[in-house]
Amino acid sequence: MKTPSHLASLALAALVACAPGRPPPAPAAASTGASWIPRSNANAQLLLDVQARFQPELAARTGVAGIDEQVSDLTPGHLERQRQAVREVLAQLEQRRQAERDPLVALDLDILVAAAGRQLRGSELQERLTVPYYAVPKMIFGSVRSLLEPQVAKERHAAALVRVRKYAGLVPGTTPVVELAMAETRAALAKGLLPPSRLELENDVETSRELVAGIEKLFRDFAVPGWQEPVAALAQQLGAYEAFVKDELLPKARADFRLPPELYQFRLEQVGVDIPAAELARRAHEGFATIQAEMQVVAARVAKARGLASSDYRDVIKELKKSPIPDDQVLGFYEHRLGELEQIIREHHLVTLPSRPARIRLGTPAENAQQPAPHMIPPRLIGNTGEQGEFVLPLSVPGKREQKYDDFNFDAAAWTLTAHEARPGHELQFSRMVEMGVSLARAIFAMNSVNAEGWGLYAEAITLPFMPDEGKLVSLQLRLQRAARAFLDPELQQGKWTPEAARALLMNDVGLSPAFATEEVDRFTFRMPAQATSYYYGYLRLLELRQAVEQQQGSRFDAQAFHDLVLSQGLLPPNLMRQVILGSVH
Repeated sequence: MKTPSHLASLALAALVACAPGRPPPAPAAASTGASWIPRSNANAQLLLDVQARFQPELAARTGVAGIDEQVSDLTPGHLERQRQAVREVLAQLEQRRQAERDPLVALDLDILVAAAGRQLRGSELQERLTVPYYAVPKMIFGSVRSLLEPQVAKERHAAALVRVRKYAGLVPGTTPVVELAMAETRAALAKGLLPPSRLELENDVETSRELVAGIEKLFRDFAVPGWQEPVAALAQQLGAYEAFVKDELLPKARADFRLPPELYQFRLEQVGVDIPAAELARRAHEGFATIQAEMQVVAARVAKARGLASSDYRDVIKELKKSPIPDDQVLGFYEHRLGELEQIIREHHLVTLPSRPARIRLGTPAENAQQPAPHMIPPRLIGNTGEQGEFVLPLSVPGKREQKYDDFNFDAAAWTLTAHEARPGHELQFSRMVEMGVSLARAIFAMNSVNAEGWGLYAEAITLPFMPDEGKLVSLQLRLQRAARAFLDPELQQGKWTPEAARALLMNDVGLSPAFATEEVDRFTFRMPAQATSYYYGYLRLLELRQAVEQQQGSRFDAQAFHDLVLSQGLLPPNLMRQVILGSVH
C-alpha cells in the first residue's frame, strides 16, 4: 500500500480529535460531531455511490439506505463500467486531495485514493489473468441472509424477495443471474484464461444444495408473503448452475490451485501484508518454533496437575478434548465464558468495554457451508440504530461427508475463541467504531485483515495471562495455528507444500481436528488465498507498536489507554497506524 510521505507530519493532528479529554468523533453513521467528519464522509460518499451502483447488496449490508431491492450488475461489460466509474471518482479524490488543507480530511483522502487504486488494480488483474467464476448459491444465500436476520427491521424483509425475483429473472428487464454468470465464464474460457481450481469447484458442488435449502429456510422462518414460487424457480435455476459447474466447468478445471505470482502478491497487499512473502514465512517459521516451546512448558504443568502419562503438548490437548460440551450446552457455556472474560478485562484494566452484552450464536448448516470457521458478523457501520456484531460458532463442516469439529466444544477452547471473536476481540473492535465513531474512510475504506485479525490475535494474547493453564495451552495452540498459516499459505503457492502435507502438519503438530485442518487448507488454496497470513503478521505489528509506545512512555505507559487509542483509529493499515499512534504519545 502506498504510504504518502507527508503522513508523518499529519500524525499528531490526526490524533488530536480522539485524544483523551477530547470529545470523540461522531459515528460513521452521523452527520454531526467533529467538524471534519462530515467533510471527510462527503469524500467517501463518492466511492460509496459507486459501490451502491455496482454492488448494492454489499453497500446495503454496510448501511447505505434505499437500495435493498437492487442487485449486482453482471451484464456484459460490467467490470469495465465499474472501473470507469472508479476512475472518475479517483480523479475527483486526487483533485480534492491537492486542495485539502485540513490534515484530518487529507489523511482520509489518502486512504480513499489508495482504496480506489487497489480496486482498479485488483479488477484489472482478475480480468486479465483468470476466468471469472461466481459461486452463485453462496452469493445469493449471503444476500438473502443479510436482509432476513433478526436485527434487520421487519419492513426491510420483503426486499429479500424482490432480490430473489431479480436473481431469477422474474422482474421485467432482468436476466437470470445464473445465465449471466455462465455466459461470462464461458466467454473467458474461450480466451484461454486461467480456469478455477478443481478444489474450489468440488467444494461448491458439495455445499450447493445446503445453501439452496438455507435460502428456502430463511424465507420460511421469516414468513415473507409470496416467497414459495419465486424461491422454487430460483432453486431450479441453481440446480442447473450446479449441473453447469459439474458437467462443463469441472472437466476444464485446473488441478493446480496456485495463483499467478503477481495476483497472489496483490492479494497479500490487499489484506495489509506489506513485506515480501518470503520474509513473512521466515518470521512465521521462527515464531512456530518459539510457540511450540512455550506450549511445552504449559503442557507439562497441565499434565502434572491432571496426572497424565504424557506431557507432550499434542497429547495433553487430545486429553482436554476428551471432555466435550454437549451441543445443546455449547452456546450457554460460551456466554458464561464471555462473562468471565469481561470480568478479567475490567479487573485488569485491559480495555474499555461497552455497557451492553455481546451476541453469540451457533451457525446454521447453510451458514456453515458459506463460512465454515468461527467468525464475527460485523454490525451495520452506516446509519446504525443499535445493530450489533455477532460471534457465530460452527460445530461442523457440511459437505459430501459432514465433518464434526472437536476444536471449539471443550472448556479450554472457549477462553481464546471468545476473546478473539467477541471481547476484547472483533465484536469490541467493531462496536467501538460504531459507538465511539470514526470516519467512513477509516471504518470502511481503510479496512484490511492485518488490522482486524491482528487485533483478534492480540486480544487473545492480552487475556492469556489471566486464563487457567488449560486455557493458556489452547490459546498458544491457536497462536501456533496462526503462525502455521503465515508460512503454509505463501509456501503452498510456491509449491513447497502440498495440500495433503499442510493438512497433516495442522493435524499432527498443531493439533487440529480433520475438519478444522480441511477448512484451513481450503482457506489457503481457494477460499481466501493470502488472507490467513494476516493474523500472525498483524499480531506481530501490534506487538512492535506496543513496544515502541512503551519505550516512548516508560513508566507512564497505560495498557488500557493504548488499547483504547488503537481501537479509536478504526482499521488503519499497520504503517499508518504506527505513524498516527506514535505521533500521539509523549
